[in-house]
Parts: sequence; C-alpha cells; structure tokens
Amino acid sequence: MAGEPQADCLFCKIVAREVPADVVRETETTLAFRDINPQAPTHVLVIPKVHHPDAATLAAAEPTIAADVLREAGEVASEEKVDGTGFRIIFNTGSGAGQTVFHAHAHVLGGRGFNWPPG
Repeated sequence: MAGEPQADCLFCKIVAREVPADVVRETETTLAFRDINPQAPTHVLVIPKVHHPDAATLAAAEPTIAADVLREAGEVASEEKVDGTGFRIIFNTGSGAGQTVFHAHAHVLGGRGFNWPPG
C-alpha cells in the first residue's frame, strides 16, 4: 500500500534503522543522510519517512510531506554551508533518469560548480 514501509526498500530499512546511514537531519516526516556514492563535496539525500516510489507520486499522494522534503533540503544546504554559493536539489524519477532506489528522495548537491544542461 502507498505510504507503507516496503520490506524490500533500502530507504525504508534506513528509516527503520535496520540499515545504518550517516544521518545529518531528522524530522517527524523526513530523514536526511549522506550519499554513499557522493557526486559533489556535499551530497545528502532527503527522504520522506513514508514510502512512495518517486517524487511525483509523493507529491500527488501527500503534498505536505513533499513540501517537507523540499524544506529540509534547504535546511541541509544551510547547515552544510552551500546555500550561499549555490546548490542543486535533484529528484530522479524512473530508471531512465538515473533513479536506482524507488523510494522518493531528493539529492542535495553543493560545494562545487555545476554545468547546464546536466547529464
């Protein structure tokens, strides 16, 4: 069922503390932790504690929690001190876009320059 923890989901296991993570922030609805394969000096994932397969599904089902994820991404950027120099918030949706864990999550990237277009 949407929103319910999934036994085979890595991020659900991190939320349940069954899998360790380097947690940097936590709220009632979100968890933020360092990416194990960082693509920038600052690379933190912000996830909802409820399970939805991607950001679009999360936003449609639980817009308040989607907003919590975005707000927390900004808080992470501030705490990591990349908010003044620029940072990216990225939601990959679908395997063709690079999504490898099908639990909605935002990547907060900063600490280096970024080109446009990405990819």
